Amino acid sequence: MSAARAAARNKPVVVVKAGRAGNGIHAAASHTGALAGSDVVFDAAIRRAGMLRVDTLQELFTAAETLARFRGGHDGTLTIVTNGGGAGVMAADAASLAGIPLRELGPELLSRLDAGLPATWSHANPIDIIGDAPVQRYTDTLRALLADRDTGAVLFLHAPTAIVRSDDIARACAPIVRPDADRVMACWLGDAAVTDARRIFEEAGVADYATPEEAVHAFASVVTYRRNQALLTEAPTASENGPPAVDAARTVIARALDAGREMLDESEAKAVLVAYGIPVVKTLAVDASADAAEDAARTLGYPVALKIRSRDISHKSDVGGVALDLCDGAAVRDATDSMLSRIRGSRPQARIDGFTVQAMGKRPLAQELIVGASIDPLFGPVILFGQGGTAVEVLADRAVALPPLNRVLAHEAIGRTRVAKLLAGYRDHPPAKLDAIADVLVAVSQMLADLPQIAELDINPLWADADGVLALDARLRVSRTPCAGAQRFAIAPYPAELAETVAWRGRELLLRPIRPEDEARHRAFFEQVEPRDLRLRFFSSRRELPRSELARLVQIDYAREMAFIALLAPARGGAPETVGVVRVVCDPDNVEAELAILVRSDLKHQGLGHLLLDKAIRHLRGHGTQRVVADVLHENAAMRELARSHGFTAEPGQDSTASMRLVRELAADRGAPITVHP
Repeated sequence: MSAARAAARNKPVVVVKAGRAGNGIHAAASHTGALAGSDVVFDAAIRRAGMLRVDTLQELFTAAETLARFRGGHDGTLTIVTNGGGAGVMAADAASLAGIPLRELGPELLSRLDAGLPATWSHANPIDIIGDAPVQRYTDTLRALLADRDTGAVLFLHAPTAIVRSDDIARACAPIVRPDADRVMACWLGDAAVTDARRIFEEAGVADYATPEEAVHAFASVVTYRRNQALLTEAPTASENGPPAVDAARTVIARALDAGREMLDESEAKAVLVAYGIPVVKTLAVDASADAAEDAARTLGYPVALKIRSRDISHKSDVGGVALDLCDGAAVRDATDSMLSRIRGSRPQARIDGFTVQAMGKRPLAQELIVGASIDPLFGPVILFGQGGTAVEVLADRAVALPPLNRVLAHEAIGRTRVAKLLAGYRDHPPAKLDAIADVLVAVSQMLADLPQIAELDINPLWADADGVLALDARLRVSRTPCAGAQRFAIAPYPAELAETVAWRGRELLLRPIRPEDEARHRAFFEQVEPRDLRLRFFSSRRELPRSELARLVQIDYAREMAFIALLAPARGGAPETVGVVRVVCDPDNVEAELAILVRSDLKHQGLGHLLLDKAIRHLRGHGTQRVVADVLHENAAMRELARSHGFTAEPGQDSTASMRLVRELAADRGAPITVHP
């Protein structure tokens, strides 16, 4: 995954993998395990790495050619131009099935098209210029479309006619499409009769496809690829959940493992959820007696739900282990007796630990969802989201994502499900609070990083409505083998343990790894760095960093690189500000790391560089890196002196006339004492 993410940031990567419909998906003990088969996890990994997956070898080559040619700016919409109504409808059908919207034609564009087209043209997208179209009708239409930057991508569809030769049309249109070839696709229907026309358009740089469907699918692959890439650069907003009570969750898990249990009971599972800020319905665990269940119901207040509590029963509804809307003590007592009798008859070997009694929620407009986690044998922890309830496996409406997640990635996973349309609101159902749902996914992601004993988690159902979310039921299985969790992350989670507070000039300075949420703070930091300091850091003059580059600086792969920022609270109060950053990027074999430091210009020569460099060296030592290097310009005397004081030696740089390379061997001083500079 680390190599894939690095490659996909530099050039398009297209993947084809066999085995989509095999019988290799084994049922697991939970709904989540049954749904998160290895192929959908592979899909999630491809998407998360910013790559594109296709189904066939033909699609592989088509996607490669399309991504190489089709680089123009567009918004993911398509405008179809055709002289054949049937071909246009086929392309429109393919676009609809692929989820590609057709561009709505604006009033100005319609007016320009009316000026050059007969009254019988379609007046809509697809733009049918009619089968008797002469050459000028083609050229006028393409000029009007390509002059309108809102047109987006254009699919040129031509069905051969006896009225005008295809190659004559191609010769006339080629000069028009050549400047915009990176947003035009062509489909010349026919075989030998359109060979010359295809060649002329290909020489103009326009991608050519054999059928309308192939062209639309190729465009859909471009849209998917760009969506995957854009997902890597979006800045997430902060979760509304506070910091988790990790110690409380660890205590619950440790108590269960000490008792020889891997399956937590419902009340224990909900205690872990509460520790991570996930709202749960009020629940009490009692022993297997009618008196205890009635007392719990009286404490919670009627009506209540009664559920069997057994380490041997995963899905309580399957064995009649759930009774709802119990309105008084007599109903509770009857339910306990009948439930015990039923389960002892159908599952005589099951150990009955007792009951859970919970308050009945009153949220009639809520949607039932499922949020879960399981361990894939190849990619490690995965998170599942979808439509919940007892028919979850029948509906099979789910999205799988690899942790760690932030709000942006969580919203993307939610949007890939059918239930997302219901969550958006309909008729008398107001929109659900999507941020609250996303925060549950983020909390589960953090849970997997903090609690490596987690093997499986189901929150089902999770109610979601305009007021937020509420977990009604939860099951959690843990393992004594911690490699089932955090150590198996395919993408390294945020290393919060590397944060530390240090003293600096009578004030406290927080040194911690950078994270995507730091984008706005990092931009403000660069705005306070003088142009000369930026040139010394980046080896080129620049006024500001483009958004894409800034996103790359804050969204890093912690497995291959690290950036520590220094955060200082302003003396006048307010949010902490970034005052310095040190960045190290390791090679794939972790032999050598390249280092760079930048300090806010008004705080130079005050010891910040020493603190940041020392932090980076300590991190690289612990990471097992053998050598650290820094390429610096000859005129950067401050960096040369800083590096010399930390044991670096100078070597000639790649451009020895302008730069030098500063080198420090780390393998030789493994275990050496740490030097803290004032």
